[in-house]
Amino acid sequence: MKIKTIRRTACIVGASLALSACGINSVPTLEEAALSHWGDVESAYQRRADLVPNLVATVRAAAGSESEILSNVTEARARATSINITSDDLSDPAEFQRFQEAQNQLTQALGQLRTVVENYPQLQSQARFADLMTQLEGTENRIDVARTRYNESVQAYNTEIRTFPSSIGANIIHGAERMEPFSADPGAQNAPTVDFGGMGGTAEAGN
Repeated sequence: MKIKTIRRTACIVGASLALSACGINSVPTLEEAALSHWGDVESAYQRRADLVPNLVATVRAAAGSESEILSNVTEARARATSINITSDDLSDPAEFQRFQEAQNQLTQALGQLRTVVENYPQLQSQARFADLMTQLEGTENRIDVARTRYNESVQAYNTEIRTFPSSIGANIIHGAERMEPFSADPGAQNAPTVDFGGMGGTAEAGN
């Protein structure tokens, strides 16, 4: 009886190890990690989008003549927030690229706004403006960190589903598809530089 039990246990253990080696557990684990990091990306981008209306309103009060630049920022924000990415879209190159381009356009518009603001010392001296720009800088840093972590987790997932023997479970059982990483578009994804020279007040970065 003991021999049969030992054999049965050995078979179960062997089968479990074989299934594990075929990506039964590793593929969904890595996928969930990538999705979690994607959530961090979305949160960081949303935080930036939430800052934009207050920033535009503050600048408009002191530099209303810069209506074109302010409109560009507002329109870029509208485009960026209108694109909702689902978990399925992370495997759609065209949809993911559309999302990335919209976010990059907002980044560029904010960079243009900063350039214009340099011509308005009275605006730079406002504590409210200084606080918003500090929060924006902190948010852009969060975006960069979140994107980097997402790319790392996507690389791990994409490698796992293409590597034998995990590719067996990935294709046959999970129907896994390659996830899209952020591409490094030169300059487009860089956070706008925030110059605090001449600002009359200081503020801690927003959390």
